[in-house]
Amino acid sequence: MSAHLLIRPATLADAATLADYNAAMALETEDKRLDAATLRAGVEHAIEHPDLARYHLAEIDGRVVGQLMVTFEWSDWRNGNFWWIQSVYVHPEYRSRGVFSALYRHVEALARESGACGMRLYVEDHNSTAQQVYRRLGMDDARYRVFETDWSTQRR
Repeated sequence: MSAHLLIRPATLADAATLADYNAAMALETEDKRLDAATLRAGVEHAIEHPDLARYHLAEIDGRVVGQLMVTFEWSDWRNGNFWWIQSVYVHPEYRSRGVFSALYRHVEALARESGACGMRLYVEDHNSTAQQVYRRLGMDDARYRVFETDWSTQRR
């Protein structure tokens, strides 16, 4: 990558970009259209409450080109936090240029420094490209399936 890549935490000034990227990611990976107002409020809430979530951004020449959000899960089995990687998005013009790898390595270093017990993420079954990237970065398939009850769709 010839341009200088900067990894930095998100600020409220980044909320519109993050909301746009989250909407694009949901449409691209799950064919879901997200409510823009709810999404923007969720992004802003995350930025304002770093105990819940933290966005890390990749920036090139002043343009945000990638994002990664971390949330935290306490593990009593390990007496430590797992850092969950979520809301990953790299702008299509910057894919396959090391943007996600830089975000991942940055967050990995922060997780290790914090004493986290590990990092996790979930990926769509059919997203083999992402799975290959995660394996190259040293992650393994944890052999879990994710089940959920999503009450957020019932609020509207």
